[in-house]
Amino acid sequence: MAYPRASEAPSIRSQDTRRSTITRGSNFHLDTFESKDFIVKDFVETLSENATSRRSAPASTQQAAFDPKPLIRTFEAALSRLGSLSEELTEQETDLSAAVRRAESQHNQTVSSLSRKLEEATDQFNRLENTLNGGIGDSPSTDAGGAVALQIGEKLEELERQRQRAVDTKDLIDYWIEVSEKGSLSRLEDKRRLGGDSKVQCAAIARQLLKMSHRLDPEGSSQMNGKRANATNGAQSKDMLGSNDNGTTNRTRVVIEKFLESLEKDLLDQFDDHYRRQNLNGMRDCAVAVRDFNDGSSVIGMFVNQHQFFIDKSQLVTEAVGGDAETWERIADADAEPPGVEPGLQALIDEIRLVVQEECFTIKRAFPFYEEVLTRFLQRVFQQSIQQRLELVLEKAESISTLAFLRTVQTSRSYISSMVEDLKSHGLTEHPEPATPQIVSFLDQQMEELFTPYLTGVAYIDREKKSLEYLYRALLFKFTMYHERRKKVTSASMLDRMAQRSRQFVDSTREAYFDKLDTADLPASQKAMLIRLAGIKPAESNGDKKAEIEVTEDDGQLEVPKAKKMLRWLAEGVGRGLELNGGGTETPKDVQALHQLLITHMGDIYIDSSLDWAVDMATSQESVTKVEPDLSFLPSLRISIQILHLLQTSVNTMLLPLALSNVTIRRDVEKMTTATISRLESKVSIILHKTLDVSLAWTARLLANQKKTDFKPKEEDADSAIGALQTPTCLSIFTFLSKVANLANTTLDGSNLSSFLSELALGLRSLLLEHLKKFPVSLLGGIILSKDVAKYEELVQGWKCDGTVWERQEGMKVVKDVANLFIISPEALRERLRGSGKGSEEVAELRKYVKRREDVGSVGVQAVLSGL
Repeated sequence: MAYPRASEAPSIRSQDTRRSTITRGSNFHLDTFESKDFIVKDFVETLSENATSRRSAPASTQQAAFDPKPLIRTFEAALSRLGSLSEELTEQETDLSAAVRRAESQHNQTVSSLSRKLEEATDQFNRLENTLNGGIGDSPSTDAGGAVALQIGEKLEELERQRQRAVDTKDLIDYWIEVSEKGSLSRLEDKRRLGGDSKVQCAAIARQLLKMSHRLDPEGSSQMNGKRANATNGAQSKDMLGSNDNGTTNRTRVVIEKFLESLEKDLLDQFDDHYRRQNLNGMRDCAVAVRDFNDGSSVIGMFVNQHQFFIDKSQLVTEAVGGDAETWERIADADAEPPGVEPGLQALIDEIRLVVQEECFTIKRAFPFYEEVLTRFLQRVFQQSIQQRLELVLEKAESISTLAFLRTVQTSRSYISSMVEDLKSHGLTEHPEPATPQIVSFLDQQMEELFTPYLTGVAYIDREKKSLEYLYRALLFKFTMYHERRKKVTSASMLDRMAQRSRQFVDSTREAYFDKLDTADLPASQKAMLIRLAGIKPAESNGDKKAEIEVTEDDGQLEVPKAKKMLRWLAEGVGRGLELNGGGTETPKDVQALHQLLITHMGDIYIDSSLDWAVDMATSQESVTKVEPDLSFLPSLRISIQILHLLQTSVNTMLLPLALSNVTIRRDVEKMTTATISRLESKVSIILHKTLDVSLAWTARLLANQKKTDFKPKEEDADSAIGALQTPTCLSIFTFLSKVANLANTTLDGSNLSSFLSELALGLRSLLLEHLKKFPVSLLGGIILSKDVAKYEELVQGWKCDGTVWERQEGMKVVKDVANLFIISPEALRERLRGSGKGSEEVAELRKYVKRREDVGSVGVQAVLSGL
């Protein structure tokens, strides 16, 4: 819908009123619509409010009718104004678009011009570069230009060097003329006072002057004020008159040397002053200057020697070794866990760890050659602070016992090693990066040098062997004494003589043990510990320095805990050797030494002595005929087997793997172990065979006590015989062999037990078969015999003989078959013998049993025998 313009619209108002309304309603510009807060709704409402507010209201209370004309005029004026603004905006947009096109055209021209210029500059640069580089791919004239440019550059550099050398030479000549003619270095002193790099330059100039003086008079260094020490008075005067130049040179050298000494002292004083004020830049300047004198050793020495750590911690290094008596007693106790590193050494190491890490910052900032300073600082820390404290701690430990010394070396090395690893990971002067390979190598070297006196050669393993040997001897003292006494007094016949010899042997053994301890180079505390470990009680008499020893039967018995204790001590020594030596080339040799020690004490002394005792006991029972053999030695065999297994397992799992790197030593260890195990196992086998022989021999004696009437009772004894379950002989054998089987179950297990019981059952069966050939058996006796055989079968069935020869030979079946031969009728006997399918030899054996029948003379039995 198109509205008529305001000037054409009809109006009932005057011309002035209409113009006023239009003016007020169109009071806005382009800025009005550019505002961010412009809202069309609010704009329309504003126009409406302006038109409404201009309407005149009647004075009466009646509401006037709505008059739309003011609104129409207002919106017509607004539309007119908006149309003019739109035309104005269109004109501005047209102008701006034209300006943009002109600007874009100008920009494109500018970019094109700049691109051409850049390409021209690039080409010119490339041509220049090719010319300077010799004109690769260019014309000969270009090559000549590049070569000329290079020659000019080299000549300029050479001329500059010559000019600088000339200037330095001129200055050096001036300084030499001054010091040689005037005997002073005032110009050099003035230069020295300038500060900054001037002192470094002064030091370089003074050293050159000193070299000049030595060249002018090379023999002056061997003279004292121009006079030769070995010259006579006349020759000396002549030499002085003829060598004034040399005297001048000597005086010049003295002046220069004094200047150098003064300069160095001045620099060191300044360094010390800067160090006290923690002026790291000043320290660095002085260090650079002094570096040219003697490679900086003096300034490094000043820094290290005057470090506050070595002053404050000197008391900590030399103070008495701490730890109460209980702590040191725990270290010396082989059964106790070591308490750890000595408190004083621990405190020192902890302090060093912190000081070194903190001081590395100062060293790197204050010294350009900081690695040299760090190595000197660390060298002083290790070789003075740590080494002094470590020596005190180890001296204290060595005064306690050999084991305390070894444990202290181990714990100290472990704690110091942890500090070294912390320093490596910290990086020191390279923090937060890891330390350089040079510093890492230096730390490792210092670490090794600390413990080299205690670990090189055979020093360590000799101490380890010495400690273990004395511990083993003390632990097995009463055991060894018991068995040695047993060997010496068993031949005595009278009890009083045995007791007297036993007392004499104990006294001599005690004296020998104490004499050996007295002559050994052992601390008093270690001797006291070994005496306690040996179970020796001090004598009550104050005047008697000896001790009372009580040896009982229990002392001669093997104990698994005691064997485990020996292995635990050995394992500690092996682990300590690996930790201290790092599994090096000496490890197989150390393992071989410890292996020999273990085989000697646990194999040859401990297990072998017990087995010898068991062999002697078993052998002694072979001659016993009147009483039941004493098999109480048999349970000890189980402990021997257990300890033997522990010994073999320990060698195979702990020692042999460590000797693999040396084939010869590994073979020796295997050979020695195999020989020892085989020897001990053969003794175990001997004991078991002797036990079988003794048991079967006693069983044979019990069978020999069988009455002839047991299997052929009289008629008046028939009722009592039938009422009895077994014969007395059977019951006694059942009781005895049950004891033997119980002892075997206690002693053996597995295949060893099965084999032993199988052999015992086979022996019993053989004895019974031979036994039945000796007695006539009646029909009633056959019934009694069957009861005995059933009892024997009950006995053997309780034994674990699975998978043995006894089971494959059907056990007691043959004995039951023989017992049945005495109770069956002749007809049944004939059928039994015919259906057995046995050979002629076995049939001949059966004839022997049939002949023991009471009715062997009957027609039926004779017919059976003749039929065989």
